[in-house]
Amino acid sequence: MFLLASVANPYASAQEGFGPIDATLPAGLTSQQIVDKFAARESVFDVARRNYTWQRSVKVDTINDDTNKVDGEYYEVTDIVFGEDGKRAEHVVFAPQNTLQRVMMSPADFQDIEHRLPFILTTEDLPQYDITYVGRQHVDEIDTYVFDAKPKVIEKNHRYFQGRVWVDQQDFQIVLVNGKNVPDDLRKGHEDLSPPFTTYYGQVDGKYWFPIYTKAEGILHFGLEGGGDVHLRSVVKYTDYKQFHTSSRIIYNGQDITNNKTPDDSGKQTK
Repeated sequence: MFLLASVANPYASAQEGFGPIDATLPAGLTSQQIVDKFAARESVFDVARRNYTWQRSVKVDTINDDTNKVDGEYYEVTDIVFGEDGKRAEHVVFAPQNTLQRVMMSPADFQDIEHRLPFILTTEDLPQYDITYVGRQHVDEIDTYVFDAKPKVIEKNHRYFQGRVWVDQQDFQIVLVNGKNVPDDLRKGHEDLSPPFTTYYGQVDGKYWFPIYTKAEGILHFGLEGGGDVHLRSVVKYTDYKQFHTSSRIIYNGQDITNNKTPDDSGKQTK
């Protein structure tokens, strides 16, 4: 749907709350060891998040640059829950009329909202990506490792993340990402494009870093037939995380991670 042809990376230079980047590695760890550690932890927490319910709100606005006012909006609030059969379900709880006129929501946009914006990089995902160590950086109150990620090969009908990832040095969990989903469909008359985005993560139940907020904003450059330049702002919020309690247990890689029994790199369980 969207094309954001030129948007400055908000973390390319020093920002409020962002310290300088120290390009050195911590003593006793290689960059690959750090990647392996946080990817393993991401795999564990990916399984854990599948056992949570939450509410997701999506707002997509087009802005009239002459008046600086919203001239079209898509808004939907959805509960991500479990049905009586124990399977994941989505219940729309609020959806006023869609007033977008200069852009439209495509199936790929909804797939990105559901699967790509809450980005994770698990052990299973690693073979698809080139991961480059950037350094260590203090972000707000968190000490992080910083990596750049890009797909090794782009396969047809597959979507990938490309951008920067911040990983908590203590929990080895992603706490911030900035980038975009690739590739875009640039075919004339078939444009299906997406903007760069920033996703912030927050700690849930004192043990998991889950996505809580995603934002993108900028000027979208379409061909004249597609409507020309459009100022767009989109915000996705994830709130009210609650663990789904059943008699079942959460198993990852043969290990019980119910009640935060998470396996460390040796396969042993830690709390």
